[in-house]
Amino acid sequence: MKKVILGVAMLAAIGLVSCKNEAKKETETKEVQTEQTSTKEVAMTTATFGVRGNCGMCKNTIEKAVNGVDGVASADWDKLRKQINVSFDDSKTNLDAIHNAIAASGYDTDKVASNEEAYGNLPGCCQYDHNMEMSLKGDVKADETSNH
Repeated sequence: MKKVILGVAMLAAIGLVSCKNEAKKETETKEVQTEQTSTKEVAMTTATFGVRGNCGMCKNTIEKAVNGVDGVASADWDKLRKQINVSFDDSKTNLDAIHNAIAASGYDTDKVASNEEAYGNLPGCCQYDHNMEMSLKGDVKADETSNH
């Protein structure tokens, strides 16, 4: 009796794993097809501007805020230079919307001051000096907060 129950359990487990893999393959195929059918030439605009912040957690929050703006293709915040490089479709968004998204997440840009309530909700390591320099040039040394 135990062998029968064990056999049925093994067949059920194999069946579930097999179904899961098939569903995953179908999803991957659909994503590829969608990308292929929706390819069209889009002129991307790039911009670099200052954003205050301290650590890796700041980087994640800032980049997440920017990537949440419709039309943004990529965002990379440099914590040492205190600046962000953004690539976006200017037919869908503009720099003001990107600056405002960053400010809403609690960070100052060189154009827009942060939302004070959002700034207050940042972790302690992310609460930067509001007089911090942005868009630093030349050699920049790594700071103590590199492990955050």
